[in-house]
Amino acid sequence: MTIIDGKATAAQIKAEIAAEVEQIVSNGGKRPHLAAVLVGHDGGSETYVRNKVLACEACGFRSSLIRFEDDVTEDELLACVGRLNADADVDGFIVQLPLPRHISEQKVIEAIDYRKDVDGFHPVNVGRMAIGLPCYISATPKGILELLKRYRIETAGKKCVVLGRSNIVGKPMAQLMMQKQYGDATVTVCHSRTQGLAEECRSADILIAAIGRPGFVTADMVKEGATVIDVGTTRVPDASRKSGFRLAGDVDFEAVAPRCAAITPVPGGVGPMTICMLMLNTLAAGKREYYE
Repeated sequence: MTIIDGKATAAQIKAEIAAEVEQIVSNGGKRPHLAAVLVGHDGGSETYVRNKVLACEACGFRSSLIRFEDDVTEDELLACVGRLNADADVDGFIVQLPLPRHISEQKVIEAIDYRKDVDGFHPVNVGRMAIGLPCYISATPKGILELLKRYRIETAGKKCVVLGRSNIVGKPMAQLMMQKQYGDATVTVCHSRTQGLAEECRSADILIAAIGRPGFVTADMVKEGATVIDVGTTRVPDASRKSGFRLAGDVDFEAVAPRCAAITPVPGGVGPMTICMLMLNTLAAGKREYYE
């Protein structure tokens, strides 16, 4: 059984990006610049954005952080998006989600110039991804593809079950796994209304769990020799930790791991790859790889 080490893989990829950036700069090119917009003081978002800034440093990027309080108006935030769209020095930017309830997340996402949408959430990028055109692919599905590739896990012709149908992970993951240039697999998407859920999961050569329910996937739901990718990262109370919580995945790791050919842990599996893939998208933006 192989533990798929996302932390080590992400470190390797960031070193590769840094080497390429220094080559670009030494040849007279521009250092990639990623900007992040953070609204409010949500603990998870604060941590995530801080990690993005550190990743930019590791990759040799410029980074900018623009902060707003929770009471920022939708118009003020859209005006900020407009300024970033127009700033030729900013290659890509993200607006950290979730946003306060009085702001339409969809309106903000659609206001972002798709050529700078390194999160891969704009409808243009989502549409291009769906039909296999070059684009920014959202970071978590992109990271999973990279892990499967680097660990030489065969996907072509395999049965893949995606547990979850979110716009950020489940839907794009399913589309990418069925596309010839990526997974080339036979894909089933399961969700809360799926009948015979355990049986569907047991049929999977590759099971990707992305539903945000700690420990949901148990040993009886996994086929012997399957590859299990655990996307879940839910904070659960843990009095023994200084923070008062621990991160738990969607998979009951201790029970499921012995049945697997390969499995991602939580933490240290898919999570580190997500920010790393944002860096790869930013590098592509800096190189104008997908859009002029």
